[in-house]
Amino acid sequence: MKDSELRKLKILKLIVEQYIESGDPVGSKSVAYQFESAVSSATVRNDMALLERMGYLSQPHTSAGRIPSSLGYRYYISHLMHKEPLSDMDREIIDSRIVRGDLNPRTLISNAADLLVKLTDCAVISTMSETGHAIITRVEAFPIGRRLYAIMVTSSGGAAENRVCRLDADLMPEQLSFFLRLVRDNLIGLRIDELTDEKLVELGLALGSRTMPLAPLLYGVYDITRELRRRRIEIKNETSLLRKGVFRPDQYTDLINSQDQLGNLLEAHKTGISVLFGKQDTPFAVEGSALIVVPYRQGNRSMGSIGILGPLRMDYGRILPFTEYLTDTVSRLLTEGMDDDRSKPSRLNRGPTDLAPTER
Repeated sequence: MKDSELRKLKILKLIVEQYIESGDPVGSKSVAYQFESAVSSATVRNDMALLERMGYLSQPHTSAGRIPSSLGYRYYISHLMHKEPLSDMDREIIDSRIVRGDLNPRTLISNAADLLVKLTDCAVISTMSETGHAIITRVEAFPIGRRLYAIMVTSSGGAAENRVCRLDADLMPEQLSFFLRLVRDNLIGLRIDELTDEKLVELGLALGSRTMPLAPLLYGVYDITRELRRRRIEIKNETSLLRKGVFRPDQYTDLINSQDQLGNLLEAHKTGISVLFGKQDTPFAVEGSALIVVPYRQGNRSMGSIGILGPLRMDYGRILPFTEYLTDTVSRLLTEGMDDDRSKPSRLNRGPTDLAPTER
């Protein structure tokens, strides 16, 4: 590559990094100073003007210096950026909050998003895809008050959900024992997506004369499995988009009202780190904003993505390696946390099971 081309690339790199650090347009004298008199300010001005014509820089005002365009950021990230090595302190922050924290998958992803909010002060979007492939490993039901019963269902992926059901009357101990034997005999080992409406009807018929008092508990179990199958989308620190002037109020409202489409966008990027800029790549990142998308996995299966939405002026050299290590850690913990039951055939494939347990 010619010396003049190498010089232009260095100028672009210097402008991007100075602008990220200061937030002020970068002038030719400031750039020339970095060359230690080897290049004149006039030469730098000419190169900056050429980079502007090529679309890598823009000039907010006639008398101002230059700032990077989205095209300039894209080239910088792909070819010029130096990724900062993750410090021991950053590793300890991630390990203390993620590795030694609550390993329930939803809590795990929420904690990871909290760390990214603290690092970037940007909006952080997380998605978790449906977990219908997971196996039901535990069902509990117990009284918590007059006519109130708590139900908890745990899956092989580590997810746990609970519901509180109000019954028409308190249950006798033998009624609750009957219900638990019924659902445990027929649901533990079943994939979540196999608890269909038809399966619910079968269990309802198996309740027999006990249907009326126990039906709310059975529906509570079914409602929990529906929740476990549902894709979850969570946005944290979204008001930073308004506070930093990244989004106008109407753009902010559109974003909040379009969470399903935003989730689809994030989950379309299933491999590696993607950086999307302004309206060029997505309608959800407006002009002057960027969206960093990083997927995470459980084993060989994509489980969801984490997105960082903020201004173009982000410290990519620090954010990208931190986010990559964080999502790699999340993926490892999700994979390690998969229950041994995932290797067992589902109950529907293990042969028939009597729906009604034997009375004792």
